[in-house]
Order: sequence, then structure tokens, then C-alpha cells
Amino acid sequence: MTAETMPVRADLLALDAEALAVLTNRGLVKRAGREAGREPPEISPGPESTVVAVFSDGVRAELPVGGLELGRCTCGAVTVCRHLIGLVFAYQAVAAPGSAKAGQAEADGGLVSTGTGRAGADGGPVSAGTGQAEADGGPVSAGTGQAEADGGPVSAGAGQVGAGVGPVNGEAGQAGAGIGPASADVVPEALAPRTAAAAAEVDAAASKAGATWSPGGFTDEDLVARIGARLVASARRTLRTGFTARIRRGATPVVELASATVRFLVPHALGFVHTDARAGVRDDVIALAVWAFRAADAEQPDAAECVVDVGGGPSGAASGGSGLEAVVEFAAEVLRAGVVHAGDGLSAAAAGHLVRLERAGLRWPLDATAELAGQLAAYRRRSARYAPETTADLIAELFARHRAVLAGGSAGVRARVLGSEEAAQTPLRRVRLDGLGARVTAVDDERRVEIFHAHPASGVVLVSHREWTAEDDGPALSRRRFGGATVGALAAGVVITESAIRSASRAVRVTTGRVARSTVTVSSGAWADLPPSLLVTDFARAADEWEALPPRPVRARVRAELVRVLAVAEVCGMRYTTGDQRLTVEIRDSAGTPAFVVATHASVAPGRLDAVAAAFSGRHGTPRFVAGSVHRSGGGLVIDPYAIAADGPPIVPDLANPDPAGIGLTPQEARLAPISASDPTGLAPQAGCTPASMSDPAGLAPQDRLGAGSASGSAGVASQDRQGPGSASGSAGLAPQDRLGAGSASEPAGVGAGIAPQAGRGPRPGIAADPLGGAIAEAQAVLAEMAHTGLAHLPASATGRLRGARDGLARVGLRRVAAALDVLAGHLGPDPGGAATEAWVDAYLRVSTAQELL
Repeated sequence: MTAETMPVRADLLALDAEALAVLTNRGLVKRAGREAGREPPEISPGPESTVVAVFSDGVRAELPVGGLELGRCTCGAVTVCRHLIGLVFAYQAVAAPGSAKAGQAEADGGLVSTGTGRAGADGGPVSAGTGQAEADGGPVSAGTGQAEADGGPVSAGAGQVGAGVGPVNGEAGQAGAGIGPASADVVPEALAPRTAAAAAEVDAAASKAGATWSPGGFTDEDLVARIGARLVASARRTLRTGFTARIRRGATPVVELASATVRFLVPHALGFVHTDARAGVRDDVIALAVWAFRAADAEQPDAAECVVDVGGGPSGAASGGSGLEAVVEFAAEVLRAGVVHAGDGLSAAAAGHLVRLERAGLRWPLDATAELAGQLAAYRRRSARYAPETTADLIAELFARHRAVLAGGSAGVRARVLGSEEAAQTPLRRVRLDGLGARVTAVDDERRVEIFHAHPASGVVLVSHREWTAEDDGPALSRRRFGGATVGALAAGVVITESAIRSASRAVRVTTGRVARSTVTVSSGAWADLPPSLLVTDFARAADEWEALPPRPVRARVRAELVRVLAVAEVCGMRYTTGDQRLTVEIRDSAGTPAFVVATHASVAPGRLDAVAAAFSGRHGTPRFVAGSVHRSGGGLVIDPYAIAADGPPIVPDLANPDPAGIGLTPQEARLAPISASDPTGLAPQAGCTPASMSDPAGLAPQDRLGAGSASGSAGVASQDRQGPGSASGSAGLAPQDRLGAGSASEPAGVGAGIAPQAGRGPRPGIAADPLGGAIAEAQAVLAEMAHTGLAHLPASATGRLRGARDGLARVGLRRVAAALDVLAGHLGPDPGGAATEAWVDAYLRVSTAQELL
């Protein structure tokens, strides 16, 4: 059959081996490519541009216009089989010989990652239980990666919201509050299918951004034909509520939504769209992705990557409230009565609020309320899980989310603060999850293991967890089975599964069964191919990105939000602090910027420090990466290690056996020198490394701490550099004069802009005590004690302690925070009302945000 007699199928010509692997799996594409090259089928035209292929074994495959799922094959497979992929290769060989040869070469030689997070592979199977008649591959072997572009949710990062301690300008955040129909019958101009002239203008602008086409050109009729009227109607309900999307233009346009990542693999062809959600479960995200591109084309046509708020009606007070009024009143009642005096009535009320929040789909307030109810229950049981600081955090968070929504802004702001765009659960397609280590914790006789998994295709970290009632430590827990494999294998291995279910908070659950099986292989620790959202190679840039995060009380409540992988170019030295049982390792990136790995001993993880010391001293080869929870402090990065990659599989410190000799560092391994006046840390300078101070082993000198004045009198971040409401990047809605501790240009701010992972949970490990941190910690403890006792039941000494904390804050320059405590003290009395509650919330939000900014 010649090219002249074949139908012109631009969609098939646009498919390369990488795109086919995304739509199926890499092993299937490799096998089909080999067979098509060795014994190509006979290609002929069918009706309505259908392509027909007859193979040498008599199998007949047909592929009409509309996507691989519409293909038919006599082999008996119930999903896309190797014959349909072979048909594509054979058609390309006839219609465009050069393209076919390139595609088959990719399939035969192993696909190269394009940087989207899809891992390369040298072979692979069709998953067990798919019902295919032929065996299209064998079991997954070590080192095999699946090509599925398994994108998970990425919380939109632009358009930040107010923390509730200052006014938020109604125009803050990304534009787009008016995008989206107020009803199903009204379609805004920005989202309406465009005319040919408008489409040409958009395509021209897209070309400037490096793209060749825009999915926004698909009509609503195209969407109905692709996913059906029912799913389009479901998508319109989401559109009316409003959602946020991250747009990445290019040869393969990508839309990152809260519940899925959507990739348009073939230009102008909806049949070749890939989502990471299981087929047929969340296909409505295809319509949301198209509408997001329409909004981006109207608002930011020149941007190669942007974040847009799509749809939604008026938010905040204009829409009648936040929807949290009842649960905020519940939190206020807990604060007035105190945890000590909270009776069964409050617990029963909490159950009712949980039902209402679940019904309304407000995920983040639902999670916070459930955790608050858990704290009340833990106190009644006298459980060690109860913590006054946690309870105070949760009360303040509910108020902050309520205030942020009432302050106004786009519908996207409302959706991000309340989590209304999040699906409770999303079943995923075949996914590849790379283990990034584990964290073991203990409360009484309960043991909890959290395992962190990198999801490269979506650029996020997912968390699986399991609890046991036992006296085991980390090494013993590593041998327990969890999800069909041992804890140790999951934490340091690669999971390929078709049975993963992801929750709104990015917790992942891998089910077991005969149909959808999961395979765990040994990881080589080759994390260099992780996407930039997970892999940090520039420490200074990463520290700056942390500054752009919204305040913690109004951020998305996702697990492992700040878990990253840091690339290690150089290990400068180590120091072990005996009193704190803490090991600090200084590492550098390729530009020489330092970061600090800080590990603290825990009895439930007896080998943690030994494993970290051994890994960074080179006993397992050259350390190349460290994965863990990262936060910014003093303008630099500090990471709590979960796994370290050197030569061989990753080392998981919490699951490692202790070294009988202790840390056992030789001077050469640790690069330690005798402590002297010239080297107070015991860190001998190595290749330009700057030693830390003895009082600050993490290398964060007081003059470098944000908020501490320098010789020139400036603080960590000048007030004029802070983003006020309505900034282009979407500020937290706190004007310079309203930010904690901020003064005038001649009166420097008292707090910098670093972001801590869990502000309000006490001092961070690895950071030496200082007056600023001590004053904030004391104020936070006093306010948390008030929530524990109850504003209506405070002892006579409470006012004195509050004023003492106020004086401490004023001494270190946090005058606005101190003033908030003064206001609270003025409202305290035997019968505190709403004013006292609001004053406590104001004070606590300011203090906790100051703690976060240290």
C-alpha cells in the first residue's frame, strides 16, 4: 500500500513512541516496535479514514479517528494491545517513513525522558489481570520504569491569600474572578469557543511562548463528543464553583489541576489526551483543562507557564459568607470553654460539623475540624497525642480560613483556602512511585510509619502510612509488611501499581487484589531525573521560592508539602552536638551555596544518626542526593533527612540498624578539627566552606537571621520589599504596615520571610536558641495555655504571664506582635465575649506567623 492511497491521519503521524508509552505502557510499545520493524503488517484504508492492519498471524486491527480506545482488534485484548500500536508504526512507515523509523528506534532502544517526569525504561509488562489474550510482557524487573505519565494533583501556587490578620485587597491574587458562568446557561466570553480570527491571534501569541497550538480551541461540542454530556455537566458545576489551574504551554500542552494532570499529546485531537486519573473516573478534568486554556489564552497569551483562576462567582461577603460560620463558632466555643472543660456536648457538635463540611466539599476545614475533634478526644483519654499547641493552631486556622474568604478576591482564592476543588479520593492509572524514605514516630505503645513517594509525572510527593500497636523500633518495623511488601522495600524502592488511590491531602493507598497488582523493585537512587518541583539543585533559588508561599494557616492541607530532594555537590563537614544528640552536616550545591542536614536522635529510630553519618562520610560511596522535609531559616535551607542516595539503593536512616560503635566518625570522615578559637565549631574549612559558630551549629548566625538587625540596621526583609495586597504574584494579603513586626523604612521589620515546615510546633531542630526565637516561643506557649484552660477559666496569673510575653516581644523588636497581646490583655475578664475571642485569634496568628518566618 502506497502513501497516495492511504487516508491522511495527522493524529497518527503526530504520535511518537513517548506519547504511545504514556497512553499504554513502555514495554508494550517496545514490543510492538520490534515486531513492526521485523515483520510489518499489511496496511489498507477503511471507511471514514479508518486504518486497517492485517498481521502475519491473521490478527486484524482497525483504528478509526478518535483515539486508541476506539481501536478494534481480533486478538481478544480488552484494552489497547500491541497490534494497535504496531498499526500506528506501520502506518507511519507508509505515510512518513522517516517518522516511523525514528519511533521504532526509540521503542527498541528505550525511551528517553523528556523532562516531564516520565522515567525511562528498558522493558516492561502489560499489567496482570487486564484480560488480554496474549502475553504482552513479563513481570517488571529491577530498574524498569513505566512510561505512564501519572500526574497527580499540584496545588496551584499563585494567587496567595490572606492569613486573616490583615485586610486582603479584593483584587489580590490572579485575575479571573469574573471568569466562568454564574449559571449553566451563561458562558463568559473568555471561556466561549473562539472565532477563527481570534483563534489565529491566540495561536500567534502561543507561538511566541514556544507553543504551536492551544487546547482552548476545542469547542464544547468536541468535549461532549469526547467525554459525554453527563461529564461535561459535572465539569460545569466545578466551573461555577471556580478552580485554579497551572498552564504549561509547549509542544505537549499540560494543565495541572488539583485533582489530576492533563496532557494533550496530539495537536487538535481530543482522542489522545492523557490524565493520571483512572479512565472513566474523572474524565471531566479534560473539559476543565480545555476551559483553563481558554482562560489562559484570554488573560496571559504570551506566558509559557502561568496560573489562572477559572470560573466561579463572587466570593467572600458578596456571596453570603464563607460557609464556615458554624464551625468557626464551634472553635470559638472550644476556645472560651477550654479543652479542660470541653464536655461531651462539644464532641457531639464536632461530629455534626464534620458531616456538613463533608457534604459541602470543604476539604481543608474538614481536615482541620476532624483534627481538632481528635485533640479533644485525645485529652479525654489522657493520650500523649494531645498537645495544647496543636489545639491552638487548629482553632486559629479555622478562623484564618474564614477571614481569608470573607476578605474577598477571586473564586480561585476561595477554592484554594477551602479546598472546594479537591476530590475526596482519586483512583490513579498505572503509576510509578519512587521511595524517598520514611519517618518513624512513637506515641506510648503506638508506632507510626510514614513512607514518602515521589510521583515524578505530577511533580508531587505522596505519603502512605501505617500504624501498629507494638514496642518495635525502626529496624524491626522495616520488616513488617505493608501493601504487599515490607516497609523497608517501599521506603527505598520503586512501586509500579494500578491500584493506587490518592486522597485530597496527597495520602496514597495501594490496594491489593488479583486483578490490579503492584510490583516493588529495588531503587538505584537515580533521582537526577526527578522534575524541578521535586529536585532542588539551586539552594539559593529554592530558599527564595519558600518566601512566596502563603501563610501556613491558609495553605492547602497536603501531606509532605515541603518534602524535596536536594542534589549534593559537596559535603563540607559534620558536627555532633552531644547534649542535643543532634548531627549537623553542611552540604553545598554546584554554586557553593550551603544547606544543612540536621538529624536528631529518637529512641524509636536508634540508627538514624549512625546512618546519616555513614552516608555523608562516604562509606556507601559518594553521597549524591538527600531527601527530606526542607524549611528555610536565616535565608538558607535546613533539611530533616528521610533518605540519602549514594551508590546503590537509598539509605533510610529511620529504618537503619544502629552502629554498635555509635556514630563512630573518624576525623577524616567527619572532617572534624579540635575546637579552637579559630575554629569554634570543630569544622575544619574544606574547599571554601565557611565554618558555623559554636552557638549556632547549623551555620545560621544571629546577624543572618531574618528580623535581626545588621550593622546597617536593616532586618532580614525590608518592609518595602514585602508584597502587599493585590500584587501580581498574589500576596498573602498583608500590607507592609500590617505584617508582623514591620515598621517604616527607617524602622526595620522585626521578622523575615523564611518559611518553616510546621510553625507553632515548638523550636525547629538544628537551630540554636536566640532571643528572637525565645520570645516568640514564650508568647506562643502562653496563648496555647489559654486555649487549653479556656478564656472563661483563666487563673489570675494569666494576665501577668501575657504581659511578660508581650514585654519579651517588644524587647526583640516585634512591636506589632506585642501590641496584639496588649489588645488581648485588655479584653480578658471573668466573662470574655466575642471581642476576647477575636483578640486571641489576632494575637495567635501574628505570633505563629512570626514563628514561621524565623
